[in-house]
Amino acid sequence: MKQFHLPKVLFFSSSISLLLNFFSSAQTVDSVKVIHPDSIYARLSEGEKRFARNAVSGLELPDGLEARLFAAEPDVINPINIDVDHRGRVWALESYNYRPAVNGKSELGVGDRIVIMEDKNGDGVSDVTKVFYQGPELNAPLGIWVMGNKAIVSQSPYVWLFTDTNGDDVADDKEILFKGIGGTQHDAGVHSFVFGPDGKFYFNYGNAGRQLVDGRDRPLLDKYERPINFRQYRQGVVFRCDQEFRNVEILAENFHNAFEVAVDSYGTMWQADQEEPGNEGDRVSYVMENGNFGYIDEMNGNSWRVNRTNLEDEIPRRHWHQNDPGVVPNLLETGSGFPMGATVYEGELLPRRFWDQVIVADAGHNSVRAYPVVNDGAGYKSTGILPIVDGKRDKWFRPTDVCVAPDGSLIVSDWYDPVIGSNRMKDRGRGRIFRIAPKDTLYKIPVYDLTIPEQAVKALQSPNLSMRYLAWNACVKHGWNAEPMLEALFRQYNANPKLRARALWVLNKIEGFNSRNLDIGFRELNPNLRITTLRAVRQRNSDPIEYIKRLSSDPNPQVRREAALAINHNHTYEALDVWLWLARQYPGNDRWSVEALSIGAIGQWERIFPAWLEKAGSRPGATAAGKDIIWLARTRKAIPFLEELAADTTVSFKSRLRYFRAFDFFNAGYEKSQALLNVTKVRSSDRVAVSKLALLHLDKSYVANSQQGLSALNALMDETYGTSDYIDLVKRYEPATETNRLFQLAISKSNDVIGRDAGALLLEQAGVTYITDKLGTLGNDKKSALLASIQTAGSAESIYILRAIALNSAEPASVREDAVRYLGASWPGEEAVVKLLKNDQLDDNLKKAALEGVKNAFREEIKKELAPYFPKPAEEKAEVTPVEETKQKGKKRRRRGV
Repeated sequence: MKQFHLPKVLFFSSSISLLLNFFSSAQTVDSVKVIHPDSIYARLSEGEKRFARNAVSGLELPDGLEARLFAAEPDVINPINIDVDHRGRVWALESYNYRPAVNGKSELGVGDRIVIMEDKNGDGVSDVTKVFYQGPELNAPLGIWVMGNKAIVSQSPYVWLFTDTNGDDVADDKEILFKGIGGTQHDAGVHSFVFGPDGKFYFNYGNAGRQLVDGRDRPLLDKYERPINFRQYRQGVVFRCDQEFRNVEILAENFHNAFEVAVDSYGTMWQADQEEPGNEGDRVSYVMENGNFGYIDEMNGNSWRVNRTNLEDEIPRRHWHQNDPGVVPNLLETGSGFPMGATVYEGELLPRRFWDQVIVADAGHNSVRAYPVVNDGAGYKSTGILPIVDGKRDKWFRPTDVCVAPDGSLIVSDWYDPVIGSNRMKDRGRGRIFRIAPKDTLYKIPVYDLTIPEQAVKALQSPNLSMRYLAWNACVKHGWNAEPMLEALFRQYNANPKLRARALWVLNKIEGFNSRNLDIGFRELNPNLRITTLRAVRQRNSDPIEYIKRLSSDPNPQVRREAALAINHNHTYEALDVWLWLARQYPGNDRWSVEALSIGAIGQWERIFPAWLEKAGSRPGATAAGKDIIWLARTRKAIPFLEELAADTTVSFKSRLRYFRAFDFFNAGYEKSQALLNVTKVRSSDRVAVSKLALLHLDKSYVANSQQGLSALNALMDETYGTSDYIDLVKRYEPATETNRLFQLAISKSNDVIGRDAGALLLEQAGVTYITDKLGTLGNDKKSALLASIQTAGSAESIYILRAIALNSAEPASVREDAVRYLGASWPGEEAVVKLLKNDQLDDNLKKAALEGVKNAFREEIKKELAPYFPKPAEEKAEVTPVEETKQKGKKRRRRGV
């Protein structure tokens, strides 16, 4: 097996030697010297701050907690993801070969490693490091999950299962579990697996994942034994599968790039999702089953940047289409960071304020944080942020993952780099693992004999997932021999309800399980245990409707939410009755509840909405609950009621925007368009604004075939000319009458975004011939302006036109220089410039202009190809001594015959 070794760097697990060197920074309080970490760290040089021996000094922790340097370089380099096994050993997945296209290829020429680090004496510091596996196929992997002698490693396009068959801590066998996943060398590919309390595995991929098949190229089947159609799912997806890796379920969709799903003992899912950088839109989500989480527009796939009706006031909320019907709300927006690994802390070693909280490693914020969660109607809300580890002093601290060890301490991996995001890394020689625990706490790992039922049930109560995985399977294997202990734990009413929930999950899996415990679960005072019971029944029973009905009148809105989610794709009459009863209890103004009702009604609105209308009375839109249900309903039968709500002049215009947005979710051309035109006829003080909005939502086919619609469209385009609304209208309806006005807008506003939008749209709709004909009739200034308007289009047509003008010797020099300068304004254009330079097709003036256009190229490979063509800075030129200069002048004179 190939391995690589980096030069050894001396490091220590504590900063004792550092403290001794800086007693001068201490202050005396009651005759006791107190060393201030800020003062110590500030005295270090930049180089000293990077030493592993000073790693802990760069961190800040809350009172009562301390960080210990568990391991560092060279034992571990660039840890991207970790797991802690049942023995307390830390398994680190390295990503040394990250993004070679941006960061340059690894000079080592070998694959990445999986290393195992073990603390033998309980001092919280690794004593032994072993390489479990290294091979060329490991190329910037993203996730690892350890289960005994096996490790699941996620790296698009594969998910591998590595197995140590002989107990020497070296992988002997490798199997492909899944393949065909998008996102090779991409942060948004497939991520790590985790173990759920139901005995299943949960995992996710980001928006580059797209699809997967099993290791034998067979399509995956849904719970109805049908091949999963991945085209119907959007962007990032959360999955669940059994331990045989065959039965795969899609649990939620439309995320951007969530690195890890965390599952608590009730089976509730949580994850942090990354925004597109720079918009402060990172979020933490409660993953509501079968929910759409709003990264792209549900109907047309548009990004958050595309203007839409009822646009959210805050950019972070716009990022996730939070005002759209059918989108699950965010738990919390956390700003511009880089959230990665996550866990739910179900231990008791840390202070109580961290118990049962969602904890996220955020490399962008240089921190590991807990996000306390409380109930909020049928969902949840976060009460704020609890910092656990903060790198305020050391901005190189880049936590990538956080796991719970068997003793309840936290293990944190640190990528350690001055940069994060934009696919970049600057440090390839460092990486750290920290243990977070109360001060002076030894790292003592409990040992269980899982062959004994009592011991297996005790191990099931571990805060560590790997231990719980082994214990769960041991309990199921013991079967009825473990049943008395499991039942005793479940019925221990003063015990932690999450431990009771774990016992119920296992009882539910034991062959011949007696349903009396389910009956007890449905009567539990704790609503989370009632929710757990329903979830367990759904996995056990193919037709759980009788159990769902038992909870449809539950006084707790979260339990009723779970009942609504449980009837998703249930087309029985009993399920219809459950939905109607849940809707009757819905009070309104609870987004979590109404989105759960929406999920329960997916694919069934045509039968659900008329039945609801019969129960809702003569004015279904008169109540807050009725307004919400009409807003959500996906059936043509809802259109007249949407029209009524959109035209209600007793309500503010802003409050009615959501009903106009709801029209976008219908393909019903005539009914929708006629309703919108009817709204324009209502007399009110805001009639002009309402008319604009209504016409923007007219169905395309209706406009094309209706004189009334065309007249309305033309009037609106006249009114909005020169704005983004105008561009949206032309892009949507493609009227042939607008070519000349697009041209005028392109050349008059070529230096503005609106002008470039007009130029790109003009090229797309009128074509290359139109543009080239126009270029032949224009003076130099307007010709350059037209070329400027298409510079960012990045299409094959725009590249062709700009390149052709640049190389046309018949064109004026100033126009040619502008064309080649504009050519570098897009990524495809940068590549075209490189080719022109390599083929020596540009004279000096054109070359200078071309280099001006690409001087801010982002991609590392493009910058390397361009580097030889840029003039070298003066300081890089070889220094010439006075004697050498005299000799060179003499040579020049001799060549000249002097």
